[in-house]
Amino acid sequence: MLGLVRLASSTDTIRLSLHVLAACVWIGGQIALGGLVPTVRGFGPDAVKKIAQVFARMAWPAFVVLVATGLWNVVALKNGSGNSTWQAVLGAKFAIVLVAALAVGLHTRAGTAKVRGLSAALGLVASLAAMVLGVLLAG
Repeated sequence: MLGLVRLASSTDTIRLSLHVLAACVWIGGQIALGGLVPTVRGFGPDAVKKIAQVFARMAWPAFVVLVATGLWNVVALKNGSGNSTWQAVLGAKFAIVLVAALAVGLHTRAGTAKVRGLSAALGLVASLAAMVLGVLLAG
């Protein structure tokens, strides 16, 4: 006998799809760019900078979509919202998202290779940590 399957509503599907797509661009782009930089350096002295600028025009709007859909998720899902542990994890996620944004912003404006490298690494690690906490919150 076939059991009943509950599918997400259209609104839930749109909200979650936008959130996942934005995460793919934000986090996946950071990973892809990090892997491409050594090769791109060989294309000329400004090649990495030009590619980074093009990526930023996609990444920052994706980040805005991530934040907006993340807040929408909190309002819509209310998973464990009365639970102090859930609230603590949500607070940690918000803090880590802020760290990610600040680190990537610093990376964009860094004047030295050392600061660019450290801020890029911090931005990626914080972004990945925020993703993991998001999965944890979703239950």
